[in-house]
Amino acid sequence: MIKFDKRIVAVSVVVLLFVIYFSWPHVTDEGVQPVPAAHKLTDTLHFDANAPQLSFIKIAAVEAFPEPLVEPMNARIAYDDNRTARVFSPVAGRVVKILAETGRQVAKGEGILVLDSPDYAQAVADSSRADADLLRKQEAFERARLLFDAKGIARKDLENAEADSHQAEAEAARARARLNNLTGNPGRAPGQFVLVSPHAGVVSERQVSSGSEVRPDAPNPLFVITDPAHVWIQVDLPEQQMGKVSVGQAMMAQVDAYPNELFTGKITVIAGALDPATRRMQVRCEIDNLHLKLKPEMYARVWPIASVHDSLPRVPNTAIVTQGLFSYVFVEQSAGVLQRRRVTLGLQGHNESYIKEGLKVGERVVTTGALLLNAELAGID
Repeated sequence: MIKFDKRIVAVSVVVLLFVIYFSWPHVTDEGVQPVPAAHKLTDTLHFDANAPQLSFIKIAAVEAFPEPLVEPMNARIAYDDNRTARVFSPVAGRVVKILAETGRQVAKGEGILVLDSPDYAQAVADSSRADADLLRKQEAFERARLLFDAKGIARKDLENAEADSHQAEAEAARARARLNNLTGNPGRAPGQFVLVSPHAGVVSERQVSSGSEVRPDAPNPLFVITDPAHVWIQVDLPEQQMGKVSVGQAMMAQVDAYPNELFTGKITVIAGALDPATRRMQVRCEIDNLHLKLKPEMYARVWPIASVHDSLPRVPNTAIVTQGLFSYVFVEQSAGVLQRRRVTLGLQGHNESYIKEGLKVGERVVTTGALLLNAELAGID
């Protein structure tokens, strides 16, 4: 019985020595170092320069953008109709020569098309005939007036001559107005009509070719002449967003051709009723196109903004990790050092989100691979 107690005492002493050894600070050449805990909570990952995990992530600097009030809405670039003319021919005829090609700058009153037109020839003939008839009846009226003064004719004859003169004058004015209405400058040859540009601009469309027949009631214009430095954006506004837009409000637009560029403008017109088929309201925005990058009929994404002067950091949604009620991003502290940071989100769109708090412009965040880093961090914890 006494022998068994000695064994128990010996085992207890050995266990006590092990406990004291592993709990006592280890002394090295550098001094006393604590023993690391088995589990240490941290929000920072450290990777070597050639760590395989780094090949699965992408890091980019954060940029600032004006905060939108709603998610991007579908829109379409259109001509500015206040600076656009769709030119039709006022007479029927056959195209003799085209004077203006697409992309050319034309001045107001400059010829853009020559037609061989019997209608125009008839208008010229009518004007000449009316002028000749006016001259003859004015001379007749002058003779009648002289004869009346000499008691050679009755007053009735003088009045008839005066009426004929006034009628001829009215017919001549009508013929001249018709001719001037057709063209601002004379034709190059009898029967040739020169179609002129109604205002200065650039020929953006030409839908006529040499030798083709044209008529005044054609469904499509022969030319479209516009000022390409100014365009409209037609927006289909959802009914639920009506209360967030107003006339004069600033807006931003983006097109697929230039995905990294934003165009600014303002809302100028809001329709007075919804489209019954789409349940959308038509909204018109005016936007400057000084670099001529926006082309009519381009598709665009548009969103109204609170102010062009206030902006927030914007990150892609792939950079955001959600845990419970909170959102996080991984911020690069230095090469291979990535810190998980809690952020407060503003508007969350389909592709990007705006950060109200927790992130500064210029900081580098992980845009691809944030979920993998979060899983790595969970494994460490």
